[in-house]
Amino acid sequence: MNREPENVPEPAPLLQVDGLTRMFGHVTGCRDVSFELHPGEILGVVGESGSGKTTLLRCLSGKLTPTAGAAVFDSRRHGPVNVFELSEQDRRRLQREEWGFVHQNPRDGLRMRVSGGANVAEPLMNLGDRHYGRMRQATVDWLSRVELDIGRVDDKPRNFSGGMQQRIQIARNLIHAPRLVFMDEPTGGLDVSVQARLLDLLRELVRDLDLSAIIVTHDMGVARLMADRLLVMKDGCVVETGLTDQVLDDAHHAYTQLLVSSVLQI
Repeated sequence: MNREPENVPEPAPLLQVDGLTRMFGHVTGCRDVSFELHPGEILGVVGESGSGKTTLLRCLSGKLTPTAGAAVFDSRRHGPVNVFELSEQDRRRLQREEWGFVHQNPRDGLRMRVSGGANVAEPLMNLGDRHYGRMRQATVDWLSRVELDIGRVDDKPRNFSGGMQQRIQIARNLIHAPRLVFMDEPTGGLDVSVQARLLDLLRELVRDLDLSAIIVTHDMGVARLMADRLLVMKDGCVVETGLTDQVLDDAHHAYTQLLVSSVLQI
């Protein structure tokens, strides 16, 4: 006797955002943004400069306080919590333990006066690890993983190229096994050849580690390569959302069509 397949419940979202709004006086940063992000999913947020995508990312990552809305994160320590209702201490703990943030300019995410190895190891120290040998080995392993010469572990970031600095920043943000990584134009400003290899590396790492990520970019090629799903933003609002290939190959909103066609005409 054949049995009916059991309904498998959809896994709970890692992050659920409802009505997120940030105003700067009478100017809209972002308005009424809602979405769900599931474990292992990569969400791309695309739009031109001034569309609100960076404001959204800064609110979600706790760097900016929203005017209204909620962002419920399924944390290891507390379970589902509205990030915006956490105390400053608990929010910083969440940022240290379960999140990562990759800046467009690696200098914004690195301490330039200490070695690249110390930058990578610092998140482990922030979590209470004091075993030098273990941290050193983990650092060397991660530098190798992001394809940097481990013989340069004690060099300071200023002695590395921009692409290498970005690799150090990536290692720094992944060494503590975060569950969610925010990326703000992670390959912006790099040479095309460097950008291509770094994107491949990022995609491999995120997939291998089964991370969830939110990546902000104005580059539709980056969005197609990295993201499972897209939010298209204009004037602070989400104008279209869906699976990446669906949105890029069959855009419905006129603004999305304009973004896609502008790439095709280059």
